[in-house]
Amino acid sequence: MRQPQTKGTIKPHNSWNPPRCGVPDIPVPADSSNGRNRQKRFVLSGGRWDKANLTYKIIRFPWQLSKVKVRKTLAEALRVWSEVTPLTFTEIQEGRADINIDFTRYWHGDNLPFDGPGGILAHAFFPKTHREGDVHFDYDEAWTIGNNLGTDLLQVAAHEFGHVLGLQHSSVSKSLMSPFYTFRYPLSLSTDDKQGIQYLYGTPQPPSSAPTIKPESHQPEPESNEIPYSEPDACTTDFDAVSTIRGELFFFRSGYVWRLRGGKLQSGYPALASRHWKGIPESVDAAFEDSVGNIWFFHGSKYWVYDGKLQATGPFQISDLGLSVPNVQAAFLWGTNKSKKTYLFRGAEYWRFNTSTRRIESRHSRSMSDWRRVPTSIDAAFQDEQGFAYFLQGRYYWKFDPVQVRALEGYPRLVGQDFFNCPVASSSSANSL
Repeated sequence: MRQPQTKGTIKPHNSWNPPRCGVPDIPVPADSSNGRNRQKRFVLSGGRWDKANLTYKIIRFPWQLSKVKVRKTLAEALRVWSEVTPLTFTEIQEGRADINIDFTRYWHGDNLPFDGPGGILAHAFFPKTHREGDVHFDYDEAWTIGNNLGTDLLQVAAHEFGHVLGLQHSSVSKSLMSPFYTFRYPLSLSTDDKQGIQYLYGTPQPPSSAPTIKPESHQPEPESNEIPYSEPDACTTDFDAVSTIRGELFFFRSGYVWRLRGGKLQSGYPALASRHWKGIPESVDAAFEDSVGNIWFFHGSKYWVYDGKLQATGPFQISDLGLSVPNVQAAFLWGTNKSKKTYLFRGAEYWRFNTSTRRIESRHSRSMSDWRRVPTSIDAAFQDEQGFAYFLQGRYYWKFDPVQVRALEGYPRLVGQDFFNCPVASSSSANSL
């Protein structure tokens, strides 16, 4: 992908090349009439700010980290530059700022779309360009602070702030402005970084000012901080789909997913489903893992299939499966190890489905009355390790006994209460049957 000269872009690691910034590297001339130029490794973008006191504003925040931590981290990333120059950085929350920081997704108005988890991590625009001061981070990345379990926000932000101040990439491998992203603590500028930024702005004038962090406001946060919708609450919502995947239970709702392992909600969830499955539609009607480990997602009249390496194929038309209905409401794999079958549900009907041939076994549907004591028009279905089937409708679920071939006594029960440990008072607001 070609990158314009007006911005810097960080790319993550892949199995063949180390992670790097995607902005084109400007080669250093092999020779020059001035010997000092041959020694200089840092590269300038051609622009600089005409003032030393800069303001910055955080438009939106990543989902994984608290706003307090994000503010402290971004202030620290700016401080590495203010400590060696006369520059100061002050956060503002209203009005026009010199530097605008945004965590955004996909197409976001600058013709440089993000691509979900992996791929492009961030980009920034140089001074004296049409979008000077803009710094964009991909909202869908696994942002972390101080560890290499995801993408370290401090190091990516400090690198991008170097671009927004006017620095291009350096050819010094261990410099902050090297095009290659490396997790390295503590964060510090190399001699080359320091020489580059001081070439633009000079040395600090004591006392050096650190970034000003405004205290966390107790006012309600603006809705614009959510991208593109509010994170749903498992205690008060119903779910679009539920599936057992790789032995773990995933609940889906409005582009988000909850992940349960051993009956316990995992840290960092709910998260955007695109964090796991790049290219997944923003909402899914049904999901299941087949007997060979492929994961199927249904949305409207289409479906997608992800293989064991989470590479997607599709979308395909549901009608190609032999179904006459425009969409399915639930799907799951059910039965013993040697006789598991896939079932698709819609309204008062269901079909048995062959994943190998990608065709339903009979064009004639069967009646939901076969699943005794289970309602029609279910929202989701899955099987547990003991072979019990679960059917969800709204905020309730039914547990189906494969021996008695009927739902157990004492059901339906509340999903939020049993799977997410929601207090009874929080779940009791669900519509009664």
